[in-house]
Amino acid sequence: MRWLIGLVACAVLAGLLSLDKASAAFRAITSTTGTWTSAAVYPGGNLSDWGQNSSGQLGIGSTTDSPSPVHVGSATTWAKPAAGGAFACAVRTDGTLWCWGDNSSGQLGLGDTTNRTTPAQVGTLTTWSLVSAGGAFACAVRTNGTLWCWGDNSKGQLGLGDLVNRTSPAQVGTLTTWQSVSTGKAHACGWRDGNTLWCWGDNSSGQLGLGNAINRRLPAEVLAIGPTNSVSAGGAHTCAVRVSQSLWCWGNNASGQLGLGDTSNRLSPVQVGTLNVWEVPAATGGAHTCARQIDTTLWCWGDNSSGQLGLGDTTNRTSPVQVTTPGTWSAVTAGAAHTCGKRTTGNSVWCWGNNSFGQLGLGDHTNRKTPAQLSGFSSISVATGPTAFFTLAAS
Repeated sequence: MRWLIGLVACAVLAGLLSLDKASAAFRAITSTTGTWTSAAVYPGGNLSDWGQNSSGQLGIGSTTDSPSPVHVGSATTWAKPAAGGAFACAVRTDGTLWCWGDNSSGQLGLGDTTNRTTPAQVGTLTTWSLVSAGGAFACAVRTNGTLWCWGDNSKGQLGLGDLVNRTSPAQVGTLTTWQSVSTGKAHACGWRDGNTLWCWGDNSSGQLGLGNAINRRLPAEVLAIGPTNSVSAGGAHTCAVRVSQSLWCWGNNASGQLGLGDTSNRLSPVQVGTLNVWEVPAATGGAHTCARQIDTTLWCWGDNSSGQLGLGDTTNRTSPVQVTTPGTWSAVTAGAAHTCGKRTTGNSVWCWGNNSFGQLGLGDHTNRKTPAQLSGFSSISVATGPTAFFTLAAS
C-alpha cells in the first residue's frame, strides 16, 4: 500500500511541476510591451482597453477617451494585443491580424491612410503569429518565420532598404528564421533562430546597439551582446535579456532608463548590474524601463516625472529599484509615461504613472505614484507601448 501512495504522490508532484513550467512559459510570453515570442496559439478572450482615443485607437467606434476599461467589439478570440503611438493591432486565436486607430502613415496595413475606429482585418491570411506596434509603424511575424513591416519608414524602421512608407505589410528580406520582433518609436529589433539579435531604423541615440549613431535601413546584427532570448524596443532605447538571464540595455539614457547608474547614452549593449536573474522580456517605455526577476519581483528605473516607476515619488532613478507594493508580478508593460502589470495570483491588473488620458483604467485622470488595482478586472495579458497613452488587455 505504501508503494502505491508513494507512486500517486510522485505522479501528482510531476503534474504540478509540469503545470508550473507551462505557466511560467505562458507568463513569459504574455509579459510584453507589444512584444511577443513566436509560439503555439493560446486561448484568447475578450479585448478591453482604456485611455487616449483621439484617433480611434481604443477600437470602440468613437474618438472619445475612456478612463475605465471598455470592450472592443464582441469577439472573444483576442490573444495578442499591441499598442502603438495612436493605433493598435492584435492577433486572434485563428491567426488573423487586426488593426485600428491612426492610419496617417499606413500603419494599419490596410492599403490606405484612412483612420479606423473599430478593428479591421489586415488582409485575409490566417498565419500571423505575433505583432508589435511602434510609433507610427508595425511589424509582425508569421507562423512560417517570415517578418513583415508597414507604416512610417522615415528612418528606415521597416527594414526594407529604403525610406518609403508602406500601407500594406511588406516582407523584410526572405529569411524564415524570425522568432519575435519589437518596435520602438522609430526603430525595431528582432530575434532570430540561433538566439541572434538584429536591429534597424533610427539610431540617433545608439538604440540599435551597433557601436555608432548611424541609421540602418536593413536589419543589422547586434554582435556585441551575444546570444539573447528576448528584446524590447523603447522610445529611443533598447533592452535585451541574454540566454544567461543577464540584462543588457543601450541607446538614449537622458533619464537613466538604461539602469547603468548614470545618464550617458550608450552606443553598444551594456550589462545592467552583474546578476543573471532577469525574466523575459523587459518592458521599455518612453524613457523608463521595468523588468521582472526570476523570483517574480519587479524593478523599475529611468524617468519618473509622472510616478511611472511606482516608487511613491517622482524622482528619476538611474539604477533598478524594486517596486515593493503590492508584491510579486507575472507581467509588466511600459507606456509613454505609465506602467501596468499583472500579479502572480488572480490575474489582477495594476497601473501607475501618468493618467492624463485615463490610461491607468482607474476611472479618473489622477496620476498614481504607486501601483493601483483596477477593481474587479483580471486579464491573461496586458499591453501598452513606448509611445502609447492607452492600454490593452485580453481577458
